[in-house]
Amino acid sequence: MWYCLAASLFFLPFYRRVSLTLLAVSLIVGVSNHTVQLPALGALAAMGTVAFFCYRQQARNALGAVGEALLLLSAVALMLHLVPGFNNLRIVSGVQVGPESAPFTFYYNFDKALIPFVLLGCLPTLLKRPAAPPANRLWWLVLLLSMPTLLLIATLAGGLQVELHQPAWLGAFMLANLFFVSLAEEALFRGYVQQRLSQRLGNVWALLITAVLFGLVHYPGGPMLVFFAALAGVIYGLAWLWSGRVWVSTLVHFAFNLLQLLFFTYPFWLHQPG
Repeated sequence: MWYCLAASLFFLPFYRRVSLTLLAVSLIVGVSNHTVQLPALGALAAMGTVAFFCYRQQARNALGAVGEALLLLSAVALMLHLVPGFNNLRIVSGVQVGPESAPFTFYYNFDKALIPFVLLGCLPTLLKRPAAPPANRLWWLVLLLSMPTLLLIATLAGGLQVELHQPAWLGAFMLANLFFVSLAEEALFRGYVQQRLSQRLGNVWALLITAVLFGLVHYPGGPMLVFFAALAGVIYGLAWLWSGRVWVSTLVHFAFNLLQLLFFTYPFWLHQPG
């Protein structure tokens, strides 16, 4: 089921019918194994109805704006796991990837994975819009090099430590983080929020505001994590802006997370007494 759900997300930007067919199969299997229960089905039916209504709107009007607001709230609720009826599969619980890393838990999140489908209903350009590339392509190299640089700066600031890892669950982490975390977050923050803000405020303000919002959702990890998550949000936002593709910012987001997992304390440094 989880591979089918990941495949549906992979095909979403390219082959919409194939993607929706795979999503339907994932939902059927999810219902059969109780990953998706009746309350979740009811909520998804309501979201689907609103998304279909918004998608069919030829021009923006008051009803369309209300529908878009409802879909945005639905996406946020899915991200925060506030929609009842989802039994997400826990892969690891409270493990330390290394002796200096904080305990870590991650899931295969069915609810969070649905965010791109929900937001596409109100923003057809969610996954693909005209690019605004930099004047010099070398800025892409600078952007890629900024990821290890930011992790090293976080290490110097006391938020991380260098610690090499190769966990047994690395493959499961990669699947979950790419499709059920990075893509979902990029669809919401870059594909929707940054794109809508750029239409009203311009690219620079949209980039900065979205990065700050992205940092703030990491507040449970403390102020340092908020700060560095916001800086990472600038990197992801530039990748989206320059490419016009959510999949590009998703791959950058995923690469950053994987780089940290493999070479630094993850998700952050567990400070030792004394």
